[in-house]
Amino acid sequence: MKRLFDLVVGLTLLLLMSPILIVFCVLIWAQDRHSPFYMAPRVGRGETIFTMVKLRSMIVNADKSGVDSTASDDKRITRVGALVRKFKLDELTQLINVVKGDMSLVGPRPNVKRETDLYTAEEKRLLSVRPGITDPASIVFSDEGDILEGSNDPDLDYNQLIRPGKGHLSLFYIDHRSFAGDLRIMWLTAVAILNRRRALAGVVNMLSALGAPDMLIEMARRDKKLTPTPPPGATSVVTDRLSVPT
Repeated sequence: MKRLFDLVVGLTLLLLMSPILIVFCVLIWAQDRHSPFYMAPRVGRGETIFTMVKLRSMIVNADKSGVDSTASDDKRITRVGALVRKFKLDELTQLINVVKGDMSLVGPRPNVKRETDLYTAEEKRLLSVRPGITDPASIVFSDEGDILEGSNDPDLDYNQLIRPGKGHLSLFYIDHRSFAGDLRIMWLTAVAILNRRRALAGVVNMLSALGAPDMLIEMARRDKKLTPTPPPGATSVVTDRLSVPT
């Protein structure tokens, strides 16, 4: 039923949003005369590699810098790209992946292989389901760029400040996913674009109703400063991106 829902809704949304996508494709192409799309290799269910389709928000060949995490003040972001990222328009083209079956509307966000190779055994469970366009972690950390703004090492800060929370939230989603829950997450994702605090309150209410641990509920409130914590399945904070945390 989930796959049928993804197919029908994904195709419908893709058709409805196509006028907006066409406009931004033209704007992105006009600024540097290069493809408006960024074909991003990502790790999907069962650790298979697929190509995720994104509206390009950065300069050409930005991925060759070796930096995977993106702060809101990243110099690689173009002027049009700033609008694309602000309104999450780069996620709309991923509806193509939903229709193809690479992704689901709701599920853990896909990651690059450099990161999944360093997952703990517990985090590997994130690769047991189709990745998605959104999930509770995507809403709670929708300000990822702002969190990393001014960072001297965005990738390390991502692994210390964001990866742990996203992992715990996404794993909780996997263990408690339902059709009704997916509908609510999709609604809260739309709400987050206009009213982030209201969307966070919605996630908190959803987690509370499912009996989530207090740690997760407090994390979803996002009213405290983020501090370095170990990712799921580890007892130590990540200190580099070259080894699996213990």
